[in-house]
Amino acid sequence: MTESFPAAVAGPTSKERKYDRQLRLWAATGQQALEDSRVLLVNSDGPLGGDNTGVSGVVGVEALKNLVLPGIGGFTIVDPATVTEADLGVNFFLEEESLGKSRADETCRLLRELNPDVQGYSYSKPVTDLLNDPFFLPRHKLVIITGPTRQSTLTSLTQAAQRLGIPVLYVHSVGFYSTFSLQLDADFPIVETHPDPESSQDLRLLTPWPELSAAAASLGDLNALDDHRHGHIPYIMILLHLVEQWKQSHGGNPPSNYREKTEFREFVRSHARTSNAEGGEENFDEAVAAVLKTVTPFSLRSSTREIFEMDECQNLTRQSSDFWVIASAIRGFYEEHHVLPLPGSLPDMKAQSADYVALQNIYKAKARCDIDDVTARVRQLESRLGRSKSPILDREIEVFCKNAAHIKVVHGRPVARVTNATDPVTLKAIRNQLNTLDSLIPIFLATQILDAVVDEIQSGDPQKAQLSIDDDGLWAHHTERIMALVSGDQHIPLQDDARRSILQAVEELRRAEGGELHNISSLTGGLVAQEALKVITRQYVPLDNTCVFDGAQSRSEMYRL
Repeated sequence: MTESFPAAVAGPTSKERKYDRQLRLWAATGQQALEDSRVLLVNSDGPLGGDNTGVSGVVGVEALKNLVLPGIGGFTIVDPATVTEADLGVNFFLEEESLGKSRADETCRLLRELNPDVQGYSYSKPVTDLLNDPFFLPRHKLVIITGPTRQSTLTSLTQAAQRLGIPVLYVHSVGFYSTFSLQLDADFPIVETHPDPESSQDLRLLTPWPELSAAAASLGDLNALDDHRHGHIPYIMILLHLVEQWKQSHGGNPPSNYREKTEFREFVRSHARTSNAEGGEENFDEAVAAVLKTVTPFSLRSSTREIFEMDECQNLTRQSSDFWVIASAIRGFYEEHHVLPLPGSLPDMKAQSADYVALQNIYKAKARCDIDDVTARVRQLESRLGRSKSPILDREIEVFCKNAAHIKVVHGRPVARVTNATDPVTLKAIRNQLNTLDSLIPIFLATQILDAVVDEIQSGDPQKAQLSIDDDGLWAHHTERIMALVSGDQHIPLQDDARRSILQAVEELRRAEGGELHNISSLTGGLVAQEALKVITRQYVPLDNTCVFDGAQSRSEMYRL
């Protein structure tokens, strides 16, 4: 007869053991979002001319590797190329036996070996053929495109994805350089931004609720406590108690400016016992260190205020997303109470276990009360909007309340490109960066020049059939054209330093002839996968919206273009 053990002693499941480290990063909800997602990788859709070879697409495969390992639900590789000798030199997910076979099929087969829980699919045809199927693109939660890609293909893909609300990552990795741009919805809300734990603690020392005030008052006269008890008072209780004493001698006002807080800090320090028989009083040291950070009135962060003022938050409709319904409820909570829901978390501190647990329970009880208040507001809004039949989950409301001070809405931009149709905002941002010392924006411009060169090679014009990636005239023409586009409406020539930097970046791409270095593509694949995970799990704050990496200098920069 077999014995059954309670879940508490049965130990973690095989899945929890397998994904233990990442579960600590994004918890079970993030893991579930990952497992429910399928990612589309689109590799270059044509040759670079000359020897009829194309881009090896290593960076895309490396990004997929970093999504397959943590357990993405599935992936699709679209790549019309066959495996060449050049591919074997840079792509670790190909074998000698892969020569002459479909590159999509071979990379898909070897990627699947990394994690049997992940489904993989491959298509050896241009992605434009697959876009004719209205059900193809909607199966995916994210699209990764490796460049250089034909402008018509890139436009079709990014616009189709934008209509469906599917994020897109467009990636270049050429020689020692790489760039990638992230396209998101115009408003991409994130609840679990994972801020610094210290910045997420709301202790309410200047506006305590009755239960917290009563706990502080129960300390009585600190001087009457024995050394052991005095040396183990939680520092939060010390500050609450001494703030009340300070107010009695300062007209009922707490310390409000830096000078007063500095004086209050010394006031706290003066209450520590230097002759404590049990040694130093670490709890008073903690209280002194916490004065400037915690003895402050509540204030709403500018990013949260911006969300409350957005039209989506103030004018809900039946089609409003769950995010905006909860945000509107919390806005109502703030307008009534002038604070956000209490997160309920406490920092570690020197204290007796029983005292710490009792204090923790006071904070948790208040947090639970605030969550119940917000939940009631959400239910009222759902009823008013006629959404009662599909209520928002209690857990979503709870997570939102705990993170309310740090919610964020990323205002997404399209994939950054420099063409004749590029909007003035992007061109202005590029011009501003070109005038910045040591800017990496010339590398981004060099990849745009490469795109233009490849686009002309793959144009299908019979007169250009013999063009190749090493054609001097092509590079010269498109380099001057791109530099003219970013020089401004008056076509003022670029400064000599900016022009020189662009030409140097172009020279590196020409030297590489559109080829990838595995170490650069591997590192970039890790960066791209990191952004993909943020988007899929809707946790942490994703890129906004372009990253440039210089492998020669080991430098990276982010730009909103």
